[in-house]
Amino acid sequence: MNKLQTYPWDAADHLETKEDITAYLQVALEDGDPALIVAALGDIARSKGMTQIARETGLGRESLYKSLAIEGNPEFATVLKVLQALGLRFQVVAT
Repeated sequence: MNKLQTYPWDAADHLETKEDITAYLQVALEDGDPALIVAALGDIARSKGMTQIARETGLGRESLYKSLAIEGNPEFATVLKVLQALGLRFQVVAT
């Protein structure tokens, strides 16, 4: 019997289009869990290349990895810089 080889699933491997990225972040925002939102933003940044995002934001690559991890706690200014580097922005909508 052949053994089945499995690999960890990584969202960053599946975020290829602006639509994918927007939908992924929107779902995280709708959930409302700050840790999930930060982790989703980290997944998106990794999908685009953390080195490139670090260069565009002027922030260190390693500090971005730590800040945008599920247990990270980035400053709001960092979140805004990353969103800008990704070509994204927040939009407020009344509910």
